[in-house]
Amino acid sequence: MGEPTPIQKQVDAIYRSESRRVFATLIRLLGDFDLAEEALHEAFAVALKQWPRDGTPANPRAWLVSVGRFRGIDALRRRARFDASLAQLAQPLETPGTIANDEEVEDDRLRLIFTCCHPALAQEAQVALTLREVCGLKTEEIASAFLIAPPTLAQRIVRAKAKIRTAGIPYQVPAIADLPDRLDTVLQVIYLVFNEGYAASSGPALTRADLSGEAIRLGRLVLELLPDEPEVMGLLALMLLQESRRQARTSATGDLVLLADQDRSLWNQGQIAEGRRLVRQALVLQRVGPYAIQAAIAAVHAGAPSPAATNWNQIVALYSLLAQIAPSPLVALNRAVAVAMRDGPQVGLNLLDEILAQGDLAGYHLAHAARADLCRQLGKTNEARAAYQQALALVRQAPERRFLESRLRELG
Repeated sequence: MGEPTPIQKQVDAIYRSESRRVFATLIRLLGDFDLAEEALHEAFAVALKQWPRDGTPANPRAWLVSVGRFRGIDALRRRARFDASLAQLAQPLETPGTIANDEEVEDDRLRLIFTCCHPALAQEAQVALTLREVCGLKTEEIASAFLIAPPTLAQRIVRAKAKIRTAGIPYQVPAIADLPDRLDTVLQVIYLVFNEGYAASSGPALTRADLSGEAIRLGRLVLELLPDEPEVMGLLALMLLQESRRQARTSATGDLVLLADQDRSLWNQGQIAEGRRLVRQALVLQRVGPYAIQAAIAAVHAGAPSPAATNWNQIVALYSLLAQIAPSPLVALNRAVAVAMRDGPQVGLNLLDEILAQGDLAGYHLAHAARADLCRQLGKTNEARAAYQQALALVRQAPERRFLESRLRELG
């Protein structure tokens, strides 16, 4: 295969930045997930043929929506399902921009999120469907987040789409009174998207800025809907504070840089200021939830001028509170690491070994990497080497793999 042409590169860039927005609008216009997906790919195929000849349209997103819409209608005709709803869909567009202006598209993305997070669907199906359809994550990426096999995840998504179709679940943002029933899942989905962007589950790069940026945009949209909800504030604050470190988290060669070794002058002070302001607003409301607590932890890190100046006592206290209201193996792991920073590596290692003995994190590479690091600090070279090797057997991301390999080499 030859080098992509400039127009092919442009179409590829537009696909990465706009495809899920176009897809969300096509679902509203065509009323069917699978038909919208087919129409989306048809529209981009037409773009690859027509744009080199006719030039890139002034509003590529609107053009793609328009072409995709009519391709979808053609598909319905071919399937001999021409009915009254099709006649309504086929009404001519006034101008290319009327379908896909920015406000309408963002509304479509919210509609799609809340449709996927309808309480009639099982919660695990809500999350999987939203990650796949709203954010375009691959089935393998979502399965990795759930720690399940990709075929199992794929079947979960198929069943969820069938349930939306057969149950007639509406494609709309629910009324304010109905939002609380769906909010927990919506926030969980947004944070999972952010996590995949902040630390990609696999691949050559540590991060995916497109996903973390999309999650932050979605968090802002939900906060506009629910401006007095502390957990929405907390989630947006958490994402901003974590995202503020992006530039410092990798070296010029793309290698992982740990928090303690990061150049803090590279941290985004605007994101830190906004995140800390949101944390304060959330805590004042005195309805503290898991996201607000995690954001408070991130704010302590963000406010420390150096690793040595970090208030580990406060961080341990916040993790202890988080473990009370939202216990999980990952919270316990993070608390153990914080305890090690406060009380020394042996105390942290004792806690970590208790957590690993429970088995929940046996397949989680960062748990073994944390154990390896504590053993390394204690001079337990053989144990450190074995733990690094366990982590290496589980890691799927190139920068983390290189980091673990370098640690192993340092052990000799």
